[in-house]
Amino acid sequence: MADGEKLIPINIEDEMKSAYIDYSMSVIVSRALPDVRDGLKPVHRRVLFGMHELGVRSNSSHKKSARIVGEVLGKYHPHGDTSVYDAMVRMAQEWSLRYMLVDGQGNFGSIDGDSPAAMRYTEARMRKIADDMLSDIEKETVDYQLNFDDSLKEPTVLPTRVPNLLVNGASGIAVGMATNMPPHNLSEVVDGTVAYIDNNDIEIDELITHIKAPDFPTGGIIYGYDGVKEAFHTGRGRVMMRAKATFEEVQGRECIIVHEIPYQVNKADMIKKTADLVNDKKIEGISNIRDESDRNGMRIVYILKRDAIPNIVLNMLFKYTALQTSFSVNNIALVNGRPQLLNVKEMIHYFVEHRHEVVVRRTQFELKKAEDRAHILEGLIIASDNIDEVIAIIRASNNADEARANLMERFKLSEIQAKAIVEMRLRQLTGLEQDKLRTEYDEIILLIADLKDILDKKERRMQIIKDELQEIKGKYGDERRSVINFAGGDLSMEDMIPDEQVVITISHAGYIKRTPLSEYKTQNRGGVGQKASSTRNEDFLEHLFVGTNHQYMLFFTQKGKCFWMRVFEIPEGSRTSKGRAIQNLINIEQDDSVKAFICTQDLKDEEYVNGHFVIMATKKGIVKKTSLEQYSRPRQNGINAITVRDGDELLEAKLTTGTSEIFLGLKSGKAIRFEESKTRPMGRNASGVRGITLANDDDEVIGMISVHNLEDEILVVSEKGYGKRSSIEDYRVTNRGGKGVKTISVTDKTGGLVAIKNVTDSDDLMIINKSGIAIRLSVEDLRVMGRATQGVRLINIKGSDSIAAVAKVMKDEDDLEESEILNIEVDAEDGTEIDNSESEDGTEIDNSDTEE
Repeated sequence: MADGEKLIPINIEDEMKSAYIDYSMSVIVSRALPDVRDGLKPVHRRVLFGMHELGVRSNSSHKKSARIVGEVLGKYHPHGDTSVYDAMVRMAQEWSLRYMLVDGQGNFGSIDGDSPAAMRYTEARMRKIADDMLSDIEKETVDYQLNFDDSLKEPTVLPTRVPNLLVNGASGIAVGMATNMPPHNLSEVVDGTVAYIDNNDIEIDELITHIKAPDFPTGGIIYGYDGVKEAFHTGRGRVMMRAKATFEEVQGRECIIVHEIPYQVNKADMIKKTADLVNDKKIEGISNIRDESDRNGMRIVYILKRDAIPNIVLNMLFKYTALQTSFSVNNIALVNGRPQLLNVKEMIHYFVEHRHEVVVRRTQFELKKAEDRAHILEGLIIASDNIDEVIAIIRASNNADEARANLMERFKLSEIQAKAIVEMRLRQLTGLEQDKLRTEYDEIILLIADLKDILDKKERRMQIIKDELQEIKGKYGDERRSVINFAGGDLSMEDMIPDEQVVITISHAGYIKRTPLSEYKTQNRGGVGQKASSTRNEDFLEHLFVGTNHQYMLFFTQKGKCFWMRVFEIPEGSRTSKGRAIQNLINIEQDDSVKAFICTQDLKDEEYVNGHFVIMATKKGIVKKTSLEQYSRPRQNGINAITVRDGDELLEAKLTTGTSEIFLGLKSGKAIRFEESKTRPMGRNASGVRGITLANDDDEVIGMISVHNLEDEILVVSEKGYGKRSSIEDYRVTNRGGKGVKTISVTDKTGGLVAIKNVTDSDDLMIINKSGIAIRLSVEDLRVMGRATQGVRLINIKGSDSIAAVAKVMKDEDDLEESEILNIEVDAEDGTEIDNSESEDGTEIDNSDTEE
């Protein structure tokens, strides 16, 4: 160790802490974050100032980029040349900056991510808007600091007239914090700033009427407004951006044409990733992608397959590709050298404060200059009034210094005035020049008074700021590029699935599928039907239901549990496929099976769930009512819907509004009608109350319906294919718990009752046999008969086959036309109405009307 040196032990942990904090603060303050006043990071500020000093302004010729980079590197920015050139290049790219600050000549890259040419090949100069960011810099409007080697001075901030932070945004990653500010439209920002100057207490909600949303250089659509609002209010938020797309027919094929893509998306990468998704079958319906972009603008063409629905494919693209991207707003900027999260009003406030300071300093500078000039003019006017004496004094002096001293003594002048007189040219002795001096002096006195008035009155300074902003708006203001879709929101799964009607079938062994309703044809009553499903050996279809893709499905099992699913989540299958086992879709127990399901609308709608109820019935005649709200919070493993007693099982569940009438049908042919209000709402774990009394131990409830419209009719179907419809009025309203009245005459020929439905003329009926045969027929083909009649044959049952399920289907006009085209012949024998309880003259015979 050398003499005089000594070791100081330092705790390494403390040293690391302080060194890292110093480093992070250096990155935050002098590299990665923009200043709130001019919206620039140090590198951008140095590039613009370097160009200004080099004289590469908007009205000069372009200069080599390498020359500019060298100037900035050598004088102000002691980092790599790449950082300077990249910063300059970005300021010249129309897809990067909303209002470009550099006018580039040569290859400055592309939106496809192509890199710019090397700086020795490109040229650049400032744009007019950048000139306005540096205007008045020579008037001592901003503070200067020493550069890295203390040999020159550079500005700490630019005296910008343009609210650059808002109009061009910024992004940067510091240490422990980052910033991501979106660009905005200059015209809107100026309007908002002027509104703020007029009323400093303006609410952000009112500011939003001027500055509506970010405005991205690449255009596109801002989808949804909640994120924008949140960002304006808090400084943080998520702005959803979408591409602008249209549908066109190109050479007979439907195509999606994209003209504008979201901000900061690499077009070439996006197309490549989309192609990969199409090849991996993640996105269906696209046969080819072409990039037809040229100098006239962007044009990406997605050629669709013949059977693809353009809207659905577009929504798939939004979901899985960068055609929809979010911009995470994080408005962190340096305020007095400290990083701060800012909302839109604060950003405007700091910009106006900065402009105010610039106007004050500029006015002070101009006032001093004017006063100095007025002082000199006063001396020159004194000299011109006494010109002969002045000349005599100068001639009598030995040198200039003596002449100045003599003049100062004779006319009581200051040194500056005396110097100006001594240096006065002979031509200023002419009468014309002397008049000019007096005119200039008068003008300068007026200017001084005006400048002093500006410094005295804040409202005048604010008016100047407003006028200069309006001038900037007039020069560079333009129309907004990004369109705002206020109704948009997060893209959900249903946006990619058409809300079409589907048939949901569940087999006895628990296989489920959904099939488009259009796959089923209408047949006339008594037809043999068409193959509906290829079930496994000894399996048959047990449940059939019609809903739409966007509805919610609630599954109720025989053990009383409820599971939750969206209809579009049910696997789609053709009419003849067997479907997927429910066990694979919901976490149902091995010995349990689905018995009922309800299609509901939006379960997140508070009014809807509170205004609806679920009514359940068990095989033993127990009923229970629960508010739908209790089922609006699904769990993966299901929730308890009803406590089922031993030997019983849940049979049916229906959605009601609380004002319905309930019908329960028994296998023995009885039915009961009572008002829903007779059962009070209970919790999910209750077991319910008696709904109907069974005739004997072998008897059981086969179905429950809830009727809202008393004009409906009751349709009953027996095991051997007989059925009929009767008027609701044939069933009198009783208390729940009674034995019911006869609804169909049960004989060996008809078999026991298997289904009870409420129908209208506009319904179709879907009947499925245990063998898997399906027939669809129109309800209006069935006459309305008495309650106790046997009914007519609905479907021809072969051998030991019997009916497994009956469901009603909304009639579709297209299907009707289809049936007329098919012109199905009905077998006379099978199609004849058979009604043993009808007399020859057509009078209906009522076998029993008494409650037994």
